[in-house]
Amino acid sequence: MQQTLFHPSYKTALKIIPIFTLSYSRTVLMKSFARYKTIVALMLVLITQLLVSHCTRKIYPEPSFSNIESSADKQRLQIFLDSGTEKGLDTRRANPDGIVRAARKYLGVPHCMGGKSMKCMDCSGLLVAVFAGYGINLPHNSEEQARYGKLITDRKELRKGDLVFFIRSYKTSHFITHSGICTGNNSFIHTSSSRGVTITSLDDAWWKERFIFGTRIFD
Repeated sequence: MQQTLFHPSYKTALKIIPIFTLSYSRTVLMKSFARYKTIVALMLVLITQLLVSHCTRKIYPEPSFSNIESSADKQRLQIFLDSGTEKGLDTRRANPDGIVRAARKYLGVPHCMGGKSMKCMDCSGLLVAVFAGYGINLPHNSEEQARYGKLITDRKELRKGDLVFFIRSYKTSHFITHSGICTGNNSFIHTSSSRGVTITSLDDAWWKERFIFGTRIFD
């Protein structure tokens, strides 16, 4: 009688082992697939965001500022931008024509630092007085006024009622040193230190090389 070297149950065990191995392999594969699926999904999201960001920069390029003559100017501009710009301003009670008409009433008022009345006023004081007539409060500081409205860096795109800002008009620690209101026709009304409240062309050689940007506060 021939004897077997294996217990009779070995055949059953041999049948079970492949099934267990296959089941275990499937579990491992499924877990690995799930893990890599998550990684791939995250990579796709990241790639999509990079592509969108790249395309957005092409469609909506960063504004280009003129009259930045030195690295110090560039640094001060960046500090100003990082401190906050394009704040909202409720101008529903006013309109560009009305603002310019109100500003014209101050023509000839002499200049004085800190003034904002018919007696005398400075550049930011003119804006404060004009907008106050419509119940709109602006800070009495050109640099802080420049934080309101949509930035307009191209002088050719300026229109009546836009605010206009300048740099290097006098020595100060502020980056923005002068403000005014665009009257249309490439001109602006402002308070000059020598002429008081006056209207000047934006093509004036002295002001042209100091213009930095305008802001649009009316839709």
